[in-house]
Amino acid sequence: MPESAASSSPASPQAGADAPVVEFRRVSKTFGAFRAVRDISFTIRKGEFFSLLGPSGCGKTTTLRLLAGFEEPDTDGGEVRLLGEVVNKKRPYERKIAMVFQNYALFPHLTVERNISFGLEMRGTLKVEIPGRVRKAMEMVRLDPGQFARRLPAQLSGGQRQRVALARALVLEPSLLLLDEPLGAIDLKLRKEMQLELKQLNKELGTTFVYVTHDQEEALTMSDRIAVMDNARIAQLGTPAEIYECPRTAFVAKFIGESNFFDGTARERLPDGRFRVQATAGGGSYVVPAGPRVAEGQPVRIAVRPEWLDVFPPDQVPPEENAIAGRIRDVIYLGETLHVLVDLPGEQRVTVALRNEGQLTRPVRWQRGDAAAVAWLPEDCQVLEDE
Repeated sequence: MPESAASSSPASPQAGADAPVVEFRRVSKTFGAFRAVRDISFTIRKGEFFSLLGPSGCGKTTTLRLLAGFEEPDTDGGEVRLLGEVVNKKRPYERKIAMVFQNYALFPHLTVERNISFGLEMRGTLKVEIPGRVRKAMEMVRLDPGQFARRLPAQLSGGQRQRVALARALVLEPSLLLLDEPLGAIDLKLRKEMQLELKQLNKELGTTFVYVTHDQEEALTMSDRIAVMDNARIAQLGTPAEIYECPRTAFVAKFIGESNFFDGTARERLPDGRFRVQATAGGGSYVVPAGPRVAEGQPVRIAVRPEWLDVFPPDQVPPEENAIAGRIRDVIYLGETLHVLVDLPGEQRVTVALRNEGQLTRPVRWQRGDAAAVAWLPEDCQVLEDE
């Protein structure tokens, strides 16, 4: 039956306006003795730009393939739901989804317009509708139909091929668009431009995007929410600000941006509810916020972002700030910022990120070997969970 003439199926009882588009319920997937995905649960809302972020081998691509229908969960491995319907056994073409692959997977012998129209032809779309839909899809991704429609993939740049792959997916008008590291093969400048264009497309179309990447800056730039994966599990799920500013574990704090870590033991509860922590190395102490992860006599590990640290002469630290004395190791010029490396007791080295206010006119005062203290406000540290 032609796509345009197909009657709509009855709505699922759970597929209301506020129902999630995607739902994973305790999903697991093993390959032989290897556990690729371990008991993961999450939901994705309509129109959301949702990223699966993590290092190689963490399970993010397997999770995407489970959603696409290229893999099935284990027999007792939970449920994958689309619009409220369990789709564990449904094949990819039975799900109203489209996918953009890292290598684009374009047909080299077909023109741009034929590559884009291929999926419509396979779905039995009326021939009279296809040219208009192809033209609209090309315009969505800023490819001029008059200039590019008759070209072959070999006659395109990497960025243009990426846009064709995206148009080929969007022309199907999917309820869900899956993107498997689609920007990995293009240069940095174009990648940054495409990040913003993808985010804009997501908002303009209202299509739900699920994006797999190992690039934390890419995920922070585009996503409404991010699921950080580690060792086949979701280590943390939240908005970019929640993930970056309130990492739950040392893995998340290290994988998303840079962090400095300080270890100690909670020794004293202060009248305002905060705790004084005895540092493991160097004999100093610092104050941390109250919270469920802090109790007297228990070990404490905190993370502090480099931009939330400052560096002072040892006798000039503001009284409201925590401080640990050390010596300047190096000052690294990075353009917008300067990284001041400071050696602390116990062979610990921390990084302080300072805004560059002009090294030719107002250079920082620090030199290698200077005595210094790194300092931070108690509320600017994050107490971490055990991993």
